[in-house]
Amino acid sequence: MKLKILALVAISFAGTALTGPAVLADTPLSQRHVLPIATEAPALVAPKGSQSEESGAETRQTDGKAGQPLSLAANDRAGRSDEAKRVPSSAAEIKLSFAPLVKETAPAVVNVYAARQVSARRSPFADDPFFGQFFGNRFDSPPRMEQSLGSGVIVDPSGLVVTNNHVVEGADEVKIGFADGREFETKVLSKDATVDLAVLKIEGAGPFPTIPVADSDDLETGDLVLAIGNPFGIGQTVTNGIVSALARNHIGVNDFGFFIQTDAAINPGNSGGALIDMKGQLVGINSSIYSRSGGSNGIGFAIPSNMVATFVRAAKNGGTFERPFIGADFAPVTSDIADALGLDRPTGALVRAVYPKGPAEKAGLKVGDVVLKCDGREIATPDALNYRFATLGIGKSVELDVLSGDRTETVSLSLDEPPEIPARDARTIKGRNPFAGATVYNLSPRVAGEFKLPQDAKGVVVAEVAPRSLARRFGLKKGDIVLDVNGEDVDSTKTLAAIAGETYRGWQFDIERDGRRLTQVVR
Repeated sequence: MKLKILALVAISFAGTALTGPAVLADTPLSQRHVLPIATEAPALVAPKGSQSEESGAETRQTDGKAGQPLSLAANDRAGRSDEAKRVPSSAAEIKLSFAPLVKETAPAVVNVYAARQVSARRSPFADDPFFGQFFGNRFDSPPRMEQSLGSGVIVDPSGLVVTNNHVVEGADEVKIGFADGREFETKVLSKDATVDLAVLKIEGAGPFPTIPVADSDDLETGDLVLAIGNPFGIGQTVTNGIVSALARNHIGVNDFGFFIQTDAAINPGNSGGALIDMKGQLVGINSSIYSRSGGSNGIGFAIPSNMVATFVRAAKNGGTFERPFIGADFAPVTSDIADALGLDRPTGALVRAVYPKGPAEKAGLKVGDVVLKCDGREIATPDALNYRFATLGIGKSVELDVLSGDRTETVSLSLDEPPEIPARDARTIKGRNPFAGATVYNLSPRVAGEFKLPQDAKGVVVAEVAPRSLARRFGLKKGDIVLDVNGEDVDSTKTLAAIAGETYRGWQFDIERDGRRLTQVVR
């Protein structure tokens, strides 16, 4: 499996491709230089755990209850006061070791081996009847198995493993391996490319060692963290660093826009590994790095544990992760907009559009309003707001502090399940036309959410394009919205299938891609 990268980096180790953190494009990022802050006493370094006699490994617990590692850790505000944080003041404090912390958590970090069958490149003579009568099918090469390696974290004693989606994407077989040499088959319960997370289920008898999931909202810039994974396939490795920044967005990895930045060394093979705090709790899943060479440059990114907990809960309950339907689109607040609204700095999420009969309209949101807080937490960008919605999940409600005109008011917004109206009515277009081989859906708020399109998008979206099809040849891509064909508006998959069944001397069609209207002419 290839690395999930913008600037593609191919790394091999002993015949195995290392699926590591996604590597970002070579563009400058601002840097922060923050002194590491040590905890006051060694007691904070050694977290509490329980010994599992059946498995022979230490099994983590949360809130004092076995079998509940997905609940967020108790919020010990007093223990995180400024008075409890200071730099080391003696040689003895500098010599404090992370070893007790590693012993508690490392058994729950596993290697993830993903394999998929790849069709071999066909010889240009394979389909030639002349050569075929002499050589038969000797030109056909058997398919080969491509393997990749990443990391994962066990978060439930029954054997639920969290890793990155790009570690297991397209895999036909996924195994996990413990540091002690044990290996188990797994099945993929859930995966989502937009948040780059996947949940695996170990097919073996538990209980398994776990790491409890912390409340990542308690993290602060400068907090000490450890990264545990299997870089370059050399074996389980632990690195330490600090939280360099929080709520990083637009880093170019995927649609998720709320990353923890850390300087703990993360390399290919670390993808899906654990980022833990000084209480031995999971605060993030290592996902990507900023690098010129493919190795660690001290800028790594992890998906916060609150997002991980929401994703795992959905998989554990037998469903798939789904973002709530809000019925509104948001835009960043620029400096000019902030000046016009009387804000002292550009912050918040500007309401750009409100859709009829949606939750936003029912809550009283209007175009031009600015969301400043969500459940008491400040909102700096639309990505931060969408992150809050996603981690709360469908069926919940939130209190929003909204600047409307010259006054600030509080509104209650329900997080609803996205409706699928009209029904998607999936159709695969056939025949001799530019759409042959494309599978298309009717657009609805649910389908629009799946393809990261505006929630008010109408018409027909391309869901899949078959390899070596006419649709692929003429440039259609997944996520394209078909607007019209030969001057006729396309309002449903049924309409597009009917148009494609006609005979024309030529074809002219308009599509919308990434907010731009494109015209294609086929003669």
